[in-house]
Amino acid sequence: MPIYTKKGDGGKTSTLAGPMGKNDLLVETLGSVDELNSWIGFCRAKSSEYSGLSKIEQVQLSGQLKNMQRNLMDIDSFLAGSKKRLRPNETRKLEVLIDKLTKELPRLSNFVYPMGDLQVARAIVRRCERRVVNYQLTVVNNSLNPAVKYLNRLSDALFTVARWVNYKIGREEEIWK
Repeated sequence: MPIYTKKGDGGKTSTLAGPMGKNDLLVETLGSVDELNSWIGFCRAKSSEYSGLSKIEQVQLSGQLKNMQRNLMDIDSFLAGSKKRLRPNETRKLEVLIDKLTKELPRLSNFVYPMGDLQVARAIVRRCERRVVNYQLTVVNNSLNPAVKYLNRLSDALFTVARWVNYKIGREEEIWK
């Protein structure tokens, strides 16, 4: 079976919510989550190349990034109309990760320039979060609140993971003045 269907050639697509234009807010939101998931996948593929991390740390980082991808797949699936939901404790898991890694890092008292691929993923999360919030404002119920909360915490987690990786590989943080 070919990957192409030609159904989108006229600027339309379909989700479980039904057919719609490719410029629909839902399609834009789904695309943002997909872009974020792809970027985290890129970071995950590179995690074995971080030479300053031990093999165990590389495996743990890859596992954490994979869990983030799974959660994004759940969010995307729910947005598209499935009954799949983000598991309730996933935001808390990010908070635990942030707290754990922060203990290993130098105290941060200034803004720093974003450096590295994980910081790009963090910036994409912020855009994705804005799109999900915007979409949420157009739906009747508030069922996206767990997704918004998760995305908000995910950007914090990726910021912390990026700082941690940079610290471990010896990439010095540059203070913005």
